[in-house]
Amino acid sequence: MLRHANVRLLRLVAFETLLITLAVAAAVYVRLPGEAWRAFVAGDGLVKALLLAGITQACLYYADLYDLRVVSDRRELFIRLLQALGAASFILAGVYYWLPAIFIGRGVFTIAVVLIVALVGGWRLLYDWIGRHVAPRERLLIVGTSAAAVSLARELYERHQELGVKIVGFVDPDPSRVGTPLINPGVIGAIEDIPAIVKAHHVDRVVVSLADARGKLPMDKLLEMKLQRSVTFDHLASVYEEYTGKIAIENLRPSWLIFSEGFRSTRFGRAVKRGLDLVCGAVGLALLAPVMALVALAVRLTSPGPVLYHQARVGRNGRVFLVHKFRSMRTDAEAKTGAVWAQSNDTRVTSVGRFLRRARLDELPQLWNVLKGDMSMVGPRPERPEFVSRLTEQIPFYGLRHGVRPGVTGWAQVRYTYGASVEDALQKLQYDLFYIKHVTVAFDLFILFSTIKTVLLRRGAQ
Repeated sequence: MLRHANVRLLRLVAFETLLITLAVAAAVYVRLPGEAWRAFVAGDGLVKALLLAGITQACLYYADLYDLRVVSDRRELFIRLLQALGAASFILAGVYYWLPAIFIGRGVFTIAVVLIVALVGGWRLLYDWIGRHVAPRERLLIVGTSAAAVSLARELYERHQELGVKIVGFVDPDPSRVGTPLINPGVIGAIEDIPAIVKAHHVDRVVVSLADARGKLPMDKLLEMKLQRSVTFDHLASVYEEYTGKIAIENLRPSWLIFSEGFRSTRFGRAVKRGLDLVCGAVGLALLAPVMALVALAVRLTSPGPVLYHQARVGRNGRVFLVHKFRSMRTDAEAKTGAVWAQSNDTRVTSVGRFLRRARLDELPQLWNVLKGDMSMVGPRPERPEFVSRLTEQIPFYGLRHGVRPGVTGWAQVRYTYGASVEDALQKLQYDLFYIKHVTVAFDLFILFSTIKTVLLRRGAQ
C-alpha cells in the first residue's frame, strides 16, 4: 500500500527527528554548560527533546512540509518552515505553562529554533538536490498507450522526485506509432523491441497494460529476460495502485479483483472496526455537544427553516437510510431542479452554511448515524439514490463501494477534492476501491488523523 512513497517518507521523518533532537541537545549544551548539561543528559533530557521534536514535526506536517509536491521551491520551503516553527512555539509555550516540569530551560528553544531552521532547511535542500541528481530507485517501461497507461505515467512523472521513479518510455503494439510524443517521454519502440529497450535503458520493471498488449507479448523472450536480467514484470493496475493509492478503473478486469490480494473481511476485523466506530461516535457526540449547539443556533439565526436536514443515502449492501446533517443550503435549494450535485461557490449555500461545509461542521450529526450502524467513521461517502442509479450505469464496478458501510470521512475525501461530476465520481471510486481492498483499523486511524489536518486547513467541500 503506497509502500515506496511511505518508505521514503518514513526515512525523511526519522532523519528529521534525529536532526531536531540533536538541535535541542546542542541548544541545551550552549545555554546550559557544565553540570546543567550533564544533568540534562543523565535525567529525562532525551524525553523532553523528543517531545519538542514531536510537536515540531506535527507542525511541519500540518504545514504540508511532508508533502514534497507542495514544497518544491526553496522560498515556499522556508516560509512554511518558519510558519511551522512559529506554531510550535505557541503550542510549546502552552505545554510548558501547564506542565512546567518538562520545561527545558530559558533561552534553549530560541537557540534550538535557529539550529532547526539551519539543519532542517539545509537537509531539505540537500534532499531536493539528491532527488534531482541521483539516479532514480526504479526505471519503468510502460507497454501500452491507452488512457489508463498515460494517466499512470503522468502521475508518476509529476511525482518522480517524491517516488524515486523514472519513466524511460512507452511501447506501442503498433510499430507506426514509434516516435509519437505522449507526455515525457513518448513511444520509444514496438512490442518486439522490448528486450533491446530493457537492455539499453537499464529498465528495472516492465509495466504491461493488458488491454493494449493481450496476446501480443513474446512470452518466451520476456521469461528469458526475467530469469537472466532480473527484470520485474507487473500489470498496470497493480503498479498504478502501488504508487498512487487508488485502483485504475479503466484498465481493470474482474479477474484482477478476484485473484489479487486484499478485499478480505474477517469477523474479528469487522468487530474491531465497529468498536472503534462506537467509541468515536459516543465520545465525539459528548465532546462536541457544545459546538453542535452553537452551530444549531447559527443556522437558526441566519436562515429560515429547520436546523437539521434529513436526506436519503445509499448504505451498505444498497440499503437506503436517512443521513442527518446541519442544513447548509436554503430550504428551497432543489425545489425547481430536483436532485443535483452541489457546485463550487454554489449560490444555494447560505453564508453560515459555506463556513460549515468548509470546516466540515455540517457533518457532525452523522455521528448519530455512526452509533445507529448506518455509517462508519471511515468509508466511502454515502451518495443519494438518484445519483447511485446513474453512476452505476456509467462507471464500471461502482456498486462495489456498497460492500462496506459508508463513512463520515474516507480515503477519497482526504485524497481528492469535493466531487460534482461523473468524472469526479470515477476518481473517488478509485480511492474507495483502494480503501475497501486494504481496510484495516490502522488505515482507518491514519485517515482520521489526515481528516483532522483537512479540517484544520479548511480544505474540502465548497
